[in-house]
Amino acid sequence: MEKIFPACPVETTLMLISDRWKVLIIRDLLNGTKRFGELKKSVGNISQKVLTANLRSMEDSGLLTRKVYPEVPPRVEYTLTETGYSLKPILDAMVKWGTEYRQKAEEPKRTAP
Repeated sequence: MEKIFPACPVETTLMLISDRWKVLIIRDLLNGTKRFGELKKSVGNISQKVLTANLRSMEDSGLLTRKVYPEVPPRVEYTLTETGYSLKPILDAMVKWGTEYRQKAEEPKRTAP
């Protein structure tokens, strides 16, 4: 099946990472491969169902790979693909912007009498 993308590149990017969970999953996988349970803990208050759905969507989009080891119990690991890692500058910019915004927002509180 052929993928159809929006004409706007920003919309294409948002289509891939617009869910807050996807951004947090990418953030955590930038440090390396993680198992499902590790992602569930590091991402935060996310249900198993929602995490699974987001991981499948990201795998379908080519942002990460899923490797299943034939063990009992099965072990599954998730790793960002090259495409997934290419989102690092975007997340770095979000960190910078969020830090600056928080500092500005807290500034009036610090200067209040």
